[in-house]
Amino acid sequence: MKMYLISDNIDTWTGMRLAGVEGAVVHEKEELKAELDKVLADKTIGIVLLTEKFGRKFPELVNEVKLNHRQPLFVEIPDRHGTGRKPDFITAYVNEAIGLKL
Repeated sequence: MKMYLISDNIDTWTGMRLAGVEGAVVHEKEELKAELDKVLADKTIGIVLLTEKFGRKFPELVNEVKLNHRQPLFVEIPDRHGTGRKPDFITAYVNEAIGLKL
């Protein structure tokens, strides 16, 4: 199975290409939707890497493919500017999930 990158910037795409990962750079919702449809149709792709910006900018689209498709696995990755998450996001996530303050 192959990995595929859908990025919002050329730098992340270039870095992943150097590592042998194919991909595309998109900026608009329609472009992202078209790439996701292409990826879902290709059964040789096992992991899709999405830059975190898509999860923030188009959450309904990203969540729809994550929740309604068993394969491929969709993973959000930080881009060259780093993560958009708070430093304690894991602790906050656990606190919210189990209802205890750690």
